[in-house]
Amino acid sequence: MFCLSVLKRILPGLLASIAISVLAHFLAAMEMKANGFVWLDSLVLAVILGTLANTMFGLPSILQDGIDFSSKFILELAIVLLGVTINLATIASVGTTMIGIVAAAVPLSLLASYGIARALGLTDRLAMLVACGNSICGNSAIVAAAPVIDAKPEDVASAIAFTAALGVLVVLMLPLAFTAFHLTQWQYGVIAGMTVYAVPQVLVATAPIGVVSAQIGTIVKLMRVLMLGPVIFTLSLRSGMRRRSRFSVMQMIPWFIAGFFCLMLARTFDLVPETLHEPAKDASTILTGISMAALGLSVNLRTVFASGGRVLAAGFLSILALACLSAIALLFIPAL
Repeated sequence: MFCLSVLKRILPGLLASIAISVLAHFLAAMEMKANGFVWLDSLVLAVILGTLANTMFGLPSILQDGIDFSSKFILELAIVLLGVTINLATIASVGTTMIGIVAAAVPLSLLASYGIARALGLTDRLAMLVACGNSICGNSAIVAAAPVIDAKPEDVASAIAFTAALGVLVVLMLPLAFTAFHLTQWQYGVIAGMTVYAVPQVLVATAPIGVVSAQIGTIVKLMRVLMLGPVIFTLSLRSGMRRRSRFSVMQMIPWFIAGFFCLMLARTFDLVPETLHEPAKDASTILTGISMAALGLSVNLRTVFASGGRVLAAGFLSILALACLSAIALLFIPAL
């Protein structure tokens, strides 16, 4: 009975997300038929269509639960399945140099983003939320950091609005850098992993470029996500809150990160039949398309712009700072 009740609540929004994802696949197929190539990938189109639908027509309340489910659980499940496509040999080939540089880049990005936000007049708490969202993993980092620093609800809403809008913009614009700067798939993967907000958005930004970009981008991004635990702990010390009860396993290591690594280990030790590798990859792509449609449906550009130009300016300048750090990192990380 409980499951039926939950299904009734999430079904309308889930179906809306699926419908937009299907439309995006259809439009991408039409692009291929008309041009011989796809300029806007179906994943990117799903984000655009969802954002336009919400901005132009609004979001009926009946869709909210299903959109929340699709933009959170389904995208996390897509990341778990992506673990089947990567093994530890790929991680090992990255080397300790990349691990060290990514670990150093997160605190540097936090300091740069926080300094930019404060210089633009944002409050201490809002500046910290913007810095966490920009430097680690977008909304997840903002939600995890908010109670630790006693952020106001309006600050959390404003910071999340900026990550949603700018996150979409980065995903749409970043692939242009691949051609403009004549990057290799490996270089592009590093930059995407270092600059894109959320793990699934890295997949959206890198999948159209190639498998190598998607793998490297995901690995680099996951390294950034795993910095969430140490950053949250550091923020608690900064705020004078030393109660361990404020922390949960979900805050320190999100379940989908653990699932990703478990499947990656299973792939490494040949515990996943080879016949399942391709279906798992396809399923991950399909689920990502649905979640990206839901992400778009959760963004209303009018609300975002009304939340304040200084927050958007801080986010934009922070992205530029992070992009510069990524470019510098490429000089020190040995290519695969």
